[in-house]
Amino acid sequence: MDKFIYKKSAGITALSASMTEFKYKKHSHKEYAIGVTLRGIQHYNLEGSLQLSYQNGIMLFNPEQAHDGMAHDKTGIDYVMLYIEPKLLLEVMEKKDIVRFSTPIVYNHELEQRILSLSQAILSEKDEALCSELLLSLTDSLIPINLTTDNKKDNALISRAKDMFHANLEHVLKLDEICKELHLSKFQFIRLFKAQTGISPYQYFLNCKIERAKQVIEKNKDIYSAVAACGIVDLTHLNKHFKSVYGTTAFEYMSQLPGMDHHNKLL
Repeated sequence: MDKFIYKKSAGITALSASMTEFKYKKHSHKEYAIGVTLRGIQHYNLEGSLQLSYQNGIMLFNPEQAHDGMAHDKTGIDYVMLYIEPKLLLEVMEKKDIVRFSTPIVYNHELEQRILSLSQAILSEKDEALCSELLLSLTDSLIPINLTTDNKKDNALISRAKDMFHANLEHVLKLDEICKELHLSKFQFIRLFKAQTGISPYQYFLNCKIERAKQVIEKNKDIYSAVAACGIVDLTHLNKHFKSVYGTTAFEYMSQLPGMDHHNKLL
């Protein structure tokens, strides 16, 4: 049975997941994602190469690094994941420039234990001060891992396109207008965007809509305002797309947020 539990504390989102049949569609996150495979083999494609994370494998995803995800075989997988905003991680690391993990999977017992300690603290709703201390310990263990300063700058045209996407999330994707603005043909733009980001413009735009919906749900505890804010046709479509990225529907995600009482969950 597929099960996804999300909790948030001290600016970090923790996920506890069990998967057998479920498969993530290709997507990316604006956060750093750091996780541990607890059981089974995690199978995913990352920037064109197949990755397999075995038990105790630590998965390291950079912001906006496109990937999918599934269990490698029918026995399924259990794993935990931490999603950390770049600004927060850099603040804790005392670094100004974005850093990138240069190795997607590592095996390191100390780092594994610190990821598990922080994820368990968040999932069991421990005090925020403790979670912040555990984040500092985790970050100290990350420092020796292969980190590189981010020299991978977006092509200027792709940066402009992303800005235009984010400014129009409540609308449908108007590729012709964007291409006209960038002085590119539609097919030139699609090819360039995919080469730079590893994901198609449509997938990226949809991904941004779902992230916006998630932010609105967290802020307003209102699923219908999220539908309006991200310009998705209706709640059914939002739930479908939300599940393909987060493993759970928008409604189920909202029901796990702090402050949601039993009455609200039934609405």
